Amino acid sequence: MSVVADPSRAASLLGEPHHDGSDACVLERPDELGGEAVVRLRVPRDVAVDAVVLRTVRDGDPLAFHATLDEETETESWWRVSFPVSNPSMPYRWLLAGGDSHSWVNGLGVQRHDPADADDFVLSLDSGGPDWHLGSVVYEIFPDRFASSGLGVEAPGWAVPRAWDERPTGRGPATPYEWYGGDLPGIEAHLDHVERLGATAIYLTPVFPAGSTHRYDASSFDRIDPLLGGDAALASLAAAAHARGIRLVGDLTTNHCGNGHDWFRTALADPGSVERGFFHFDDGLSNGYESWYGVPVLPKLNWSSPELRARLLAVAGRWLEPQHGLDGWRIDVANMTGRYRDVDLNHEAARLLREAVGDSLLIAEHGHDFRPDLGGGGWQGAMNYAGFLRPVWAWLRGDDLPDELRRSFWGLPVGLPRIGGGEAVTTMRTFRAGVPWPAVLHSWPLLDSHDTARFRTVSGSRERHLVGIGLQMTTPGVPMVFAGDELGLEGEWGEDARRTMPWDRPESWDTVLLEEYRRLIALRRSSDALARGGIRYAFVGEDAIAYLRESRAERLLCLANRASHEPVSLPLASLGCSSLEPLYGGGADCAGGVATLPADGPSFHVWRLT
Repeated sequence: MSVVADPSRAASLLGEPHHDGSDACVLERPDELGGEAVVRLRVPRDVAVDAVVLRTVRDGDPLAFHATLDEETETESWWRVSFPVSNPSMPYRWLLAGGDSHSWVNGLGVQRHDPADADDFVLSLDSGGPDWHLGSVVYEIFPDRFASSGLGVEAPGWAVPRAWDERPTGRGPATPYEWYGGDLPGIEAHLDHVERLGATAIYLTPVFPAGSTHRYDASSFDRIDPLLGGDAALASLAAAAHARGIRLVGDLTTNHCGNGHDWFRTALADPGSVERGFFHFDDGLSNGYESWYGVPVLPKLNWSSPELRARLLAVAGRWLEPQHGLDGWRIDVANMTGRYRDVDLNHEAARLLREAVGDSLLIAEHGHDFRPDLGGGGWQGAMNYAGFLRPVWAWLRGDDLPDELRRSFWGLPVGLPRIGGGEAVTTMRTFRAGVPWPAVLHSWPLLDSHDTARFRTVSGSRERHLVGIGLQMTTPGVPMVFAGDELGLEGEWGEDARRTMPWDRPESWDTVLLEEYRRLIALRRSSDALARGGIRYAFVGEDAIAYLRESRAERLLCLANRASHEPVSLPLASLGCSSLEPLYGGGADCAGGVATLPADGPSFHVWRLT
């Protein structure tokens, strides 16, 4: 059901004080302890302010610094303050005092009560990941289902061979073993598709030998699975991708390996071996050892072992060497790595892996609140399920949900809810609060992955799917697209979504969707504001969300419409512009000093502020 958009509500959002961690608000960010940070707060002129104070925490003790008026325009004032960076990560928030009242500005926005530190802005000495990553769009490939070059390899004993166009069984004893024969040369043969789509990085799910087609049960970290073409095939794919300006990111399991791994077999055979300490053996457990979710084929690794650390760090570094060609890692279930009962070595593991990868990429898989693990110095970013996928699914879901999503959603025994724009934005803001801005920018906002239903199935229509893509390509972070999404592939849950690419059935492709993917990816890659800029909400209603993406070089206005609604009007003076140049979608009526935005929906629009 649509609600009437209240123009006064739009004005109130643009009329609220604003800060984020982007370069538009953080003028100087030191790279070593003792340096001075310089930050600014935007305050609309009609907000009565007698004093602005920045409150931070040094060595566990709160400190306050008075801000000074730095710049004024007809519509806003900028308050500026500098403070010494005495710790690697320093939380801070703004206090605005006026008369007998005051309010705070933190990562959640304006607060009329005294907030907790967990939602503060965070200034970190950690600059985040490699610069190439910020301008990227990542394309996820599940190798067994992407493309086969016809290597002619013999099916292993565990495999259940399937014809390429068969749909995965999805549930049953054969599910992990359904083998379609996709390989690395097959990926290389289809790099034209990846390049034409506009993706500039490929994320490969695991490619090490294993006893399943998902390969999260690695039997070795020393070689590439011969079923995929072996070491030479990875080197060839990397060289071909790099020649096109495409990076290659691997998938490493630092929480567990397979029960066929040499380390685990040695540990079982010889209780006195050093490998015995690589795992958590316990006669009180059903299998005699701890494993991922109790699955016996996935024994959990023990980060308390110095030798295990040394070997895993060597693995992480080795495959990033030029002869192998990887440009970084996505770390599987990074949230569980190093954590077991009363031992929590997760931050230590993240720090050591960060040192091992050097200037390469290090992204954590994390399905819930990743914020405590992104304090700087470890994971450069996280897969943003909690702060992007969940709210976007709940806002844009279709009416005809699959039974799977009606029964449960992301580990909870209740179905996917339906929420309004306000709840969606609150969730997004919540999971950006308390995180250093570089980690926000290096995280992956995703609409789906090999572990979820396909977004096309969730949204129920091309039109709502396009709104989701628009949000993904314009939200802070590096977008990650699961191969096949651009063709309109469907899937009701993770295994069902791992369908093969229909290369030989182009008539099944949603070519309209594919072209819009290309357009929105091109827009994302062309924009400094989308790659590095801050985010400021202009209007949030039940069916419409409008927001600004702003860097020092560029300012964009984005509008996501879930359904048709009453028009939203924004004063051009409050936007700080005289007109809106259409970049995607329809035009806006800018008569009389007011921008009246398109009210049709579902639809997505982007304008440059001029």
